[in-house]
Amino acid sequence: MRTMFRLTAVAFALGLALGAQAQDFNWRKHEGKTVTFLVNNNPIGNALVKFKPEFEKLTGITVKVDGYQEQQMRQRLVTVMNARSDEVDLFMSLPSREGLQFAKAGWYADLNDFIKSAAAKDYDFKDLSAGMVADATYDGKVMGLPLNVEGPVVYYRKDLLQKCGVPVPKTLAEMEAGAAKLKACDANVAPFVSRGLKPAAPFTFSVFLHNHGGEYMKDRKSQLCSAAGQAALGQYSRMLKDFGPPGVVNYSFPQISSLYREGRAVMAFESTNELRNVMDGGARLNDTGIMPLPAGPGGSKPTVIGWTLSISAHSKNKDAAWYFLQWATGRGMQEKLALEGIAPPRASVAGAPEFKKWIDEVPVRREWIAALNTLSQTGISEVGYPIVANPASREPIGQAINELLLGQKTVAQACADADAALNALIAKN
Repeated sequence: MRTMFRLTAVAFALGLALGAQAQDFNWRKHEGKTVTFLVNNNPIGNALVKFKPEFEKLTGITVKVDGYQEQQMRQRLVTVMNARSDEVDLFMSLPSREGLQFAKAGWYADLNDFIKSAAAKDYDFKDLSAGMVADATYDGKVMGLPLNVEGPVVYYRKDLLQKCGVPVPKTLAEMEAGAAKLKACDANVAPFVSRGLKPAAPFTFSVFLHNHGGEYMKDRKSQLCSAAGQAALGQYSRMLKDFGPPGVVNYSFPQISSLYREGRAVMAFESTNELRNVMDGGARLNDTGIMPLPAGPGGSKPTVIGWTLSISAHSKNKDAAWYFLQWATGRGMQEKLALEGIAPPRASVAGAPEFKKWIDEVPVRREWIAALNTLSQTGISEVGYPIVANPASREPIGQAINELLLGQKTVAQACADADAALNALIAKN
């Protein structure tokens, strides 16, 4: 199911009547409690951990951080949840990836009652992105609240494009031709980099697929071997294999951001969420442009998703965990996250004077927010197959990309094997 998000959405048709919220909300009500937060060590998770002492001072609640890289975080969560353990109270989640699977497994606590009657009176639920809350809602149950809005964009070196006589590409064909020219101009800098790591690659590959006019599934059959699917697989793998850095098959967002920040890549196709990491140290502040992936034969169809914060259904500290969740997704914290380069899912923050001032301070930030607005207005959240086993569906996609990067199969062979595995998965879901 494809979902469109808008940064400024303020209405949400859940039919939730926000009941009379506590007039004398007591942030110290759960003083002395401890909650465990399973964190993805991405910019959002790192920022929340950075500011958690403020929450602990406000509430007297201790937040125990259990942090991992994304894949390891999910492995940890699966282990805990399958054991029905209460050792995790809060966790970060991507509804576009695991939402339906986790919901059907009963892993998310329903937040409806908290939203209706246990929120601070200045917690404005309707200010949150309607699309993102809807994306985290199943059978009328709210399974998480949004922390950010993000999607992959192209970070590119304006100075190196100019040096090599390469115009800013307007189409995928122009981008590939430009990468070839960049390689001939300076062999010491990778013309293009994006995700090659098997579990991570579908996030960026999906935009290539949609821009080529492709789709993952039609009439409950995998479509990677469609003409558009093969064209997307071929171009994505060529761009990485012919113009990417050595070892790109192992690249995800940390390696990509580091490579670009250090001046060893001209174009990096990576999440908007990586702005702060890309700009860390200031070397790229004045020479970088940002744009959505150029259009392909199917037009421009960017990906837009967002992380949510959820409470474990097995937690024995749900009330205290809710305090952390509403603090993290409340306006005050969201304003701080926005100034860390994390696009806000709250309309009030997106339009706040402080955020606008921060955006206007540096040209690259203006390009960043412009690209985000485009993603928010036109983006879709389909990454992998729209089935319960969405996380498992990403494995054959990444496998096909890996096989092409390593020269193990042709596009036709790789997509045929992937389609076979995916059709078997679809049949079970």
